[in-house]
Amino acid sequence: MRKVSSFAVPHLQEYTKTSFSLISKDFISHFSSLPSTSTNPINGYQQISPQSSNTHLKSCSKTQSLHFSNVKTQQSQPFNTLVEQNPSQLSSRQRKIKERSQLEEAFESAKTIQEMIQVFQEMEVSFDERELGLPCLRIGLKLDQEGEDPEKALSFANKALNVLDRDDKLSLPLAMTLQLLGSICYSLKRFNDSLGYLNRANRVLDKLVKDGSCSDEDVRPILHAVQLELCNTKTAMGRREEALANLRKSLELKEMTLERDSKELGKANRDVAEAYVAILHFKEALPFCLKALDIHKAQLGQNSVEVAHDRRLLGVIYTGLEEHEKALEQNQLSQKVLKNWGLDTDLLRAEIDAANMQIALGRYDEAINTLKVVVQQTGRESEDRAMVFISMAKALCNQEKFTDAEKCLEIASGILGKKEKTSPVEVAEAYMEISMLYETMDKFEAAISLLKRTLAMLEKLPQEQHSVGSVSARVGWLLLLTGGVQHAIPFLEDAAERLKESFGSKHYAVGYVYNNLGAAYLELDRPQSAAQVFAYAKDIMDVSLGPHHTDTIEACQNLSKAYAAMGSYQLAINFQEKAIEAWEGHGPSAVDELKEAHRLLEQLKKKASGVSDGNMMKALPLANSSEHIVVSAIERQRNATKMLNQ
Repeated sequence: MRKVSSFAVPHLQEYTKTSFSLISKDFISHFSSLPSTSTNPINGYQQISPQSSNTHLKSCSKTQSLHFSNVKTQQSQPFNTLVEQNPSQLSSRQRKIKERSQLEEAFESAKTIQEMIQVFQEMEVSFDERELGLPCLRIGLKLDQEGEDPEKALSFANKALNVLDRDDKLSLPLAMTLQLLGSICYSLKRFNDSLGYLNRANRVLDKLVKDGSCSDEDVRPILHAVQLELCNTKTAMGRREEALANLRKSLELKEMTLERDSKELGKANRDVAEAYVAILHFKEALPFCLKALDIHKAQLGQNSVEVAHDRRLLGVIYTGLEEHEKALEQNQLSQKVLKNWGLDTDLLRAEIDAANMQIALGRYDEAINTLKVVVQQTGRESEDRAMVFISMAKALCNQEKFTDAEKCLEIASGILGKKEKTSPVEVAEAYMEISMLYETMDKFEAAISLLKRTLAMLEKLPQEQHSVGSVSARVGWLLLLTGGVQHAIPFLEDAAERLKESFGSKHYAVGYVYNNLGAAYLELDRPQSAAQVFAYAKDIMDVSLGPHHTDTIEACQNLSKAYAAMGSYQLAINFQEKAIEAWEGHGPSAVDELKEAHRLLEQLKKKASGVSDGNMMKALPLANSSEHIVVSAIERQRNATKMLNQ
């Protein structure tokens, strides 16, 4: 997979080859295409890389800030005539000019990184340090592209920065150097450093356009690379909502440059759809996936591999939207294409997907029969075989055949246990699914034990902090469910910080966790803390789910309970009345809930009748006005936690 920064190498090669001082003056005569994106299939983690195309952008018209010497264009003319003179007749100055010219030509013609570095070492003797910024940049880009020695790439990138970042002068080479440093730091897992360089590159490019030094067309290729690197870096840091914004920006830049039905645009739209799926925003993912499918069908035909991948992703999206018949239809269409192309591995996984869709539709026997056929196609120690047995266990659980289901999970766990070091992310995801099945069978201790094992694996992976938060939240919820309230709180608090960072403070999962943490505080007779957390939960759910969603109403009633426990009955009554009003909007489907809500209200009124207004406590602030409150919890109720770990 090519590095994002690799798009810049051919740009530097197109410079004027007469003098490095001229190269710096005439920087970027043509840009090659905006890079496209490619993504690992629907695993929630994206490394995005460019591919080339035929799009070219105009040169930057104002690059005076790129001059690093006083050598003028006219100096290039004597080089040809000097060669014809007898070397003994050359003056010392002419001989030096000739040597420089020969070194420049040697550097330009160098094919390998070893050749480039060898010539560069000779250049260090003949050239001033300020003239070596662009050669350092070019070597750094080449090293980053090859990806074999990031430390050496970092050394050359820093040398380039020392030359190009002087006198407060902004330039495209400076922006390219900052983007390169961001890419290298990403490779070295120095994500904070990467983010700093990339954000500065973004600012430099913005200022170059605003002050008229360069046009949007000049800046667009580098800006696109910066946006992709920001997406990769923020994803690795678990900041997926922010990463998605950068990915959307990169798509917009592509749309400004490429043809409407370009294949690259099809892939870019699918990347965005996959990013939305990773954070469970299936509704938002749908239009991007459909657009990718339309483009690929038009450009490549119904039976192309790209169309098959689009349909498989579309099946996942429809599953998330609980439109299981549509999901199965897309899956079957995808399977036909994959089979025609002989893509056995992709076909096998699509067949496992199909079985899971059949389970979602309640067609358990059909799913089991599908899996019995698929398991014959897997290796005895393969991850695919483990996934087949997990899906089999899922179907058996739904049939309440728990003994058989446990046997399937034992086989799957035995296979996965041997692959923890080689495939930690995939194994962790499988463990999470197994733990949910144990949970379904009320085997809570087994579920908690497996989740703690999963945590130990994921905590070593910086790019999986969102998963660490999700698993911590589930461990906390299970401990709360089984009476380990005191032990649950640290897990919930850790989950809070990680998931807020990953999914944003208004994600519905955050609301579920706050709701459960509030229950833990009430259990420990800490009603004020509970009220604070329930207030957060209600505020988030009002935004993410709407005030009439059943979970939002439950959060409102929980807030009422917390105020009642504090003796603030009037406030408790106010929130309970809001809950009743919301339940009334559900009509006949919520008759029992409405009846219970009225019963609770009458209890509150009786208790309130003996309490004076002077003893009432003030309402606690909602989430958006609680800067001084340390609240630490993000969890979801049982069904919501399952979605986070899909």
